[in-house]
Amino acid sequence: MTGTLFLIVGPSGVGKDTLIDGSKAVLAANASYYFAQRFITRPQDAGGEDHVAIDPAEFEAKRLKGGFALYWRAHGLSYGIGADIAARLGQGQHVVVNVSRTILDQARQHFSPLVVVSISAPSEIIKRRLVARGRETASEIAERIARAASYDVSGVDVVHLNNDDTMDVGVARLLEILGVS
Repeated sequence: MTGTLFLIVGPSGVGKDTLIDGSKAVLAANASYYFAQRFITRPQDAGGEDHVAIDPAEFEAKRLKGGFALYWRAHGLSYGIGADIAARLGQGQHVVVNVSRTILDQARQHFSPLVVVSISAPSEIIKRRLVARGRETASEIAERIARAASYDVSGVDVVHLNNDDTMDVGVARLLEILGVS
C-alpha cells in the first residue's frame, strides 16, 4: 500500500497556495491526505503561505542530517520538504505539497506513484494576485509574469490545471485531480 505524492507546481501568482489551502480545508477530516508544510528560510510573518520558518544554518544542518525528502533554492531562499513524507507515503497516505519544478526529476527518481499538478493562470490574473500579495516590487512582478509566460512542465505524470475561475472552481478542479469527488 503506497500513497501518491502530488507535487503542486506553477509560477508565482497562479494560486497554488490558495488551491492547496482550500483543498486542505475540505479534506481536514480525511486521514488519507497529508498536506506537507514547506521549511523556508524566510520569516514566519513575511506573508504568503503558512510555512515552517527556519534559519539558514538550521536548514543546512537539517539537510545534512537527511531531514529533507526534497530541497531546493529559489529567489534567494532555501526550501525543504520534511523527510517524514516517505513514511506517510509508505503507509498509504497521499501527500500534497507545493514544490519547485526544478526538483521534479529528483522527485521522480525517489517517489512513485507521483502526480505533478501544473497550475497556470492568464497573465492579467497573475499580475492582480501578485500586486494583492504585496511581497514584490513592480519590477519583480513584471519579471515573475515574464517567467510565467515561459513556464512549461511536461511528462506522462503531469496534469494541467488552469486556475482562471473562482477559488471554489479551482479548489474543485484540484480535488478532482487528487481523486476526491
